[in-house]
Amino acid sequence: MPRSPRPRSAPPAGRPAARLRRRLAAVATACALALAGLAGLSAPAAHAAGAVTAEFSSTGSGSSWTGTYTVKNGTSSAISTWQLEFDLPAGVKITSETYGTSTVTGQHVVASPAYYNAAVPAGGSTYPYSYTFTASGPMSAPTGCLVNGDKCDGSPAVPPQAPTGVAVADATAHTVTLKWTAAALGDFPVASYDVLQGSTVVASSATTSATVQNLAPATAYQFTVRAKDSRGNTGPLSAPVTATTFDPATDRIPPTAPGNLRAGTVTSSTVQLSWDAATDNNRVAAYDVYQGTALVASTPADTRTATLTGLAPATAYTFTVKARDLADNPSPASSAVTVTTQEAVGNGGYAKVGYFVQWGIYGRQYFVKNLDTSGAAAKLDVINYAFGNVDPQNLTCLNGVTKATTADPEDPGQGDGAGDAEADYGRAFPAAQSVDGQADDGWGKLRGNFNQLKELKAKYPHLKVVMSLGGWTYSKFFSDVAATDASRKKFVSSCIDMYIKGNLPSYEGAGGPGVAAGIFDGFDIDWEWPGSPDGHPGNHYSANDKANLTALLAEFRRQLDALGGDHLLLTAFTPADPAKIAAGWDLPQVSKSLDIENVQGYDFHGSGSDNSWEPARTGNQANLYADPTSPVPDDFSVDKAIRTYLDAGVSPRKLTVGLPFYGRGWQQVTDGGVHGVWQPANGAAPGQFAEEAGTRGYSNLVTSVPGLTVYHDTTSVATYGYTGNGGQWWSFDDAWSIGKKAQYITSEHLLGAMIWEMSGDTPNGSLLTALTTGLGG
Repeated sequence: MPRSPRPRSAPPAGRPAARLRRRLAAVATACALALAGLAGLSAPAAHAAGAVTAEFSSTGSGSSWTGTYTVKNGTSSAISTWQLEFDLPAGVKITSETYGTSTVTGQHVVASPAYYNAAVPAGGSTYPYSYTFTASGPMSAPTGCLVNGDKCDGSPAVPPQAPTGVAVADATAHTVTLKWTAAALGDFPVASYDVLQGSTVVASSATTSATVQNLAPATAYQFTVRAKDSRGNTGPLSAPVTATTFDPATDRIPPTAPGNLRAGTVTSSTVQLSWDAATDNNRVAAYDVYQGTALVASTPADTRTATLTGLAPATAYTFTVKARDLADNPSPASSAVTVTTQEAVGNGGYAKVGYFVQWGIYGRQYFVKNLDTSGAAAKLDVINYAFGNVDPQNLTCLNGVTKATTADPEDPGQGDGAGDAEADYGRAFPAAQSVDGQADDGWGKLRGNFNQLKELKAKYPHLKVVMSLGGWTYSKFFSDVAATDASRKKFVSSCIDMYIKGNLPSYEGAGGPGVAAGIFDGFDIDWEWPGSPDGHPGNHYSANDKANLTALLAEFRRQLDALGGDHLLLTAFTPADPAKIAAGWDLPQVSKSLDIENVQGYDFHGSGSDNSWEPARTGNQANLYADPTSPVPDDFSVDKAIRTYLDAGVSPRKLTVGLPFYGRGWQQVTDGGVHGVWQPANGAAPGQFAEEAGTRGYSNLVTSVPGLTVYHDTTSVATYGYTGNGGQWWSFDDAWSIGKKAQYITSEHLLGAMIWEMSGDTPNGSLLTALTTGLGG
């Protein structure tokens, strides 16, 4: 039986997992002084007893002045961090800052500490390393100061006043709608209102009206309303108002059906509907939108439009609308409208998915910035960030650690507990390596690759970025994660918390609640391989993996959809080997959860640094079609893999073809009269890196292997290079084979192509350009 396709290369063994950030000398000096200062200095002013406060002072003039907030801890316990919020006066602009960083929205400032002055002991303060900013504009104190959400002077918050003018706006058989005049403000803005029946909250609203549901018909009720501010402080109750629900016995005639139901804006997860008014002998009270027999939305009578959210991409939905009168008599259904949501990626065109490897910033010297300067960011649709790991003990998503993989690629524990928070969000990149051309300051809460991806998305709003979990080295504990309903829920929840909500573990002053929110648009699952012993040595696997993988992906889909908002992607790296598919992938079922299935289109043959794979014979690693000269029975090909998915009923518009932007090579290869094709060899050729024998990125391969002559097999659509009898033989993709594969993708109307991985391309992105051109865009 042929050897199954080898997975992609793991991160280089022994790669640096943490490198000291290169900060400016002044920053390093300030850090050292701060540590000494916090040990022996305190602010000269007295502290407000029992509270954490912030005192403002300023010096200078309107052309350039300095403002300082000194945080003081008047409590009996240390605080681990602080956050300031304040509003700058009109015309004032912050031009620089020290001892902290801020986010400015309009005139509103949210400031956070540096890592060395975040903790404040009981009775202590941030002096002399207090948050300081330089400003231009009229010198005057900011307003609305908050420290850790409370007033900076430590005084109790004044709640909003009671709403006035509470009145009954509408009443049906089972609902009462109230309206009121906005409450006068206290110290903080009003965030919401509560409607109470006695002491029970029966409705809440962010506006000055609310509807109380599920009431009994023909019954009198008394209600009051109170305001709640943005800090959760509640004001006094309004004067009570009495409302009586409608008596349905007085009205037995239903409304007419709404007319002209039609669809407006359609996205991958939302549909906007509108319709014409119904009529009633009394009056229409509301409209109800149905998907089949399920009620999915309701609107007031004066609102004849609804936007439905949380829909699946590329899916047909049929909707109707019914009117409802005061007695809750439903009208006949409107005529139906059927709408198909857009695709999550591609939307009828062809998508390009590219992997960016976390460790590329080291030996490869490939940065997120290179995605911009090479032109790749403008062409890609999705960036898969590789890889996130699984915590071996807690079976949750793992980050916040800096631990290298072991040097031995065959070590069963090579990836246990490994991770690189330094690369992810700790490293401070200089201006030359930054997407926006601005150097990281070294103490921001978000640095590293994550911050660069954030900058890249700001420059290219069409880009989606997903966190890829697993890979060759980090798949060991997926079987345990997926084993039970409880473990699946726990794992998915932890991953969403870390990467979607952005709650990163603390790492050298970086990380914290919400700091990575908005960077990742979903997850890519790279489990190599469920139900199979052919993964990394030591990987856990089980006969139950196939069913458990289906359940794990369904749990990811459920929890991602429950977040609401824009559709979040769920993709997977999926095998080319039919045996691996049979062992671990229920294709019709997993396809219900997945937006994209990135089908392995490479590593069909190769030889690695341990010479345990196929050291004695060359072979195509990424041929499009079966090679009739292959000595391997029933050998692999891209077309064979894609046919396996299509024959299982998977939509072609969920499939991408995996493309290698690297080559697999052998040494001491016999010519055999066929330029080394399928000929004897003596192990892996020297690699781009010493620990990666047999592998070179495309750009390195074509520029660093002397005497390499490139050949094209037009039958199997395979590119290979040979240095001559007894020399090196390499299998790879170039612009020619990528162009042929692009033609295949369009002829089969597949979703597009996936690339492992972006650092292998030339500096001007020649391979991605060939793909883009071949796909017609």
